[in-house]
Amino acid sequence: MLFIHVAEDSRGSGTGTDPGADEDTTPRRHLIRGRHFKNVINDDGHPVSAGEYREIPWVAIRPVVHAIRVLERIVGQDELLLSAAHHDFQHGRGHHGALKKATLNRRIEDFVLWVNQEAEAQGLPEQAIPVDPHGAIRMGRFRRTLAWHIARRPGGLIALAIQYGHMRTVLDARTSSGYSTRSRRGIHSVLDVETALAAADTAAHLRDRVAAGEKVSGPAARRALTAAATTPRFEGRIVPKTFAKKAANFLARDGVVLYDNPDSFLICAFKHDNALCDPDPGETAPRQYACKQGCGNTVRTDKHARQMREKANEIDLKAGLLPEKLAKRLRRNADNFRKMADAHDATAQTAEALT
Repeated sequence: MLFIHVAEDSRGSGTGTDPGADEDTTPRRHLIRGRHFKNVINDDGHPVSAGEYREIPWVAIRPVVHAIRVLERIVGQDELLLSAAHHDFQHGRGHHGALKKATLNRRIEDFVLWVNQEAEAQGLPEQAIPVDPHGAIRMGRFRRTLAWHIARRPGGLIALAIQYGHMRTVLDARTSSGYSTRSRRGIHSVLDVETALAAADTAAHLRDRVAAGEKVSGPAARRALTAAATTPRFEGRIVPKTFAKKAANFLARDGVVLYDNPDSFLICAFKHDNALCDPDPGETAPRQYACKQGCGNTVRTDKHARQMREKANEIDLKAGLLPEKLAKRLRRNADNFRKMADAHDATAQTAEALT
């Protein structure tokens, strides 16, 4: 990535140029803009060696901004942040371009070694990084790790698509031959695999909750319990190349795939014909950011009811610090959460009663 610039968005304050100058710990969103090079061609179809600026920036948090600011101070203006001329100490400073993959892999190994030495020296063995049974941690692992965390949030698939440079809601990756070369196996396979694994996690968590005695409510409760009972638990094995196709087939099972939506305090047992979030024709996942009350795909557990009451209490605390009109609006939201929690308590049943 060449010449990365960090700029605040409208919801945050300035980042500054000194990583230690801004002590405000309030969570902010920052936009990272930079060049990309893959599939950048001119009007004649020839590659553009200088690349071009991405139209869609990355969204980052404060630690990422600080790391970029530190690198900018190390390499100087208009330099690659991971410039080999500044960072490749082993082979001298005569190299051009960015650090190579092999060098970065060695840096990761050195970092793991340093962390483990510090954990032992500080008497914190639980903070050590354990040996991975599948081999050394290398650059290729970070792509999947990042995808795992992004995909497991409401709207996470859209964020994941942006982060990896593709919007599946705009462009069909399965029929577009041009995009499939942007990544190792095509971003659509990453999206499908992460979606399927997230759905498997949701099913496993639902099984665990009802096994612990929690009750379930909602129009899709019985269907969700059936789906949870028939969805295999992901045990952390290495994903084979053929899993992408299996993931796509799994997501196509309309009505038996479960999607967690923690922002709405529910599980969506997605069935296209029942969905009030207005999914596109043929879509296999809900628009979680457009979740609506009264949807026939809704499922809630006792844990969701507790979380709604906790959220209502948080809102009431905020309302006490705001002007009266805004406070009334917030208190109405808090009351709605409590009403939904009460509705769950009044209608929830055990798994045995439902099935």
